[in-house]
Amino acid sequence: MLFISSIPAFYDNYIWIIENENKHCYIVDPGDAKPVLERLKRDNLHLDAILITHHHRDHTDGLETLLAHFPNSRVYGPSSTDISIINHTLCDGEHFTIYNISFTIHCIPGHTRDHICYYGNEMLFCGDTLFSGGCGRLFEGTPEQMYNSLSLLASFPNETKVFCAHEYTLSNLEFAQTVEPDNTELQLYVKKVNALRKKGENSLPSTIGIEKAINPFLRTHQPSVKRAVNTTTDSDLETFTALRRWKDEF
Repeated sequence: MLFISSIPAFYDNYIWIIENENKHCYIVDPGDAKPVLERLKRDNLHLDAILITHHHRDHTDGLETLLAHFPNSRVYGPSSTDISIINHTLCDGEHFTIYNISFTIHCIPGHTRDHICYYGNEMLFCGDTLFSGGCGRLFEGTPEQMYNSLSLLASFPNETKVFCAHEYTLSNLEFAQTVEPDNTELQLYVKKVNALRKKGENSLPSTIGIEKAINPFLRTHQPSVKRAVNTTTDSDLETFTALRRWKDEF
């Protein structure tokens, strides 16, 4: 059995910590070592490994410091990256275990060329590709790559928990409501997230089922989203491209 919780970092990052019952853990995307070390000390945890989804510094800057404290820790990450500190590279379709639970690696380019996700046992660690109510900016990839990556994630079971790396939910939902003001599922979700945030609680994890109901970037096949971007084609990719451009300027 795994226990998943978040370590807040910077202004809105979440560093995910995956614990087992024996006080050992994995860390996902440690952009800052300080809060991680504080959490490990507080809970008397031993760091076994670090999972990296992509090369951006707010996901990797804590690596050297953490390895100085835990030099035997493994660092997993994409084989296509130039992060030299990664000592266990992972390829698309590869399987590996985290405390006896099997995870599959999927390449999901779009936000960056090297982006991967970790999926297993209805848990998804997807970095900056899929957010609750939104998706990552296209810093290196193409709209087609991101559309295909999001389509892959949307194909996972609805119960899959989405552990993304940022608390962007409320701002994403503001845009989502502009796109689909009559989406009743979205309206209910906005109320739920507002209540959580007012109490200082995370909006995450979400689920794939929730995202398919409220996230416009997973709903480009819906007539309401096509109307919102004034698309003149049936192409879901063109709808996504227009939607992402609109969000960039929102």
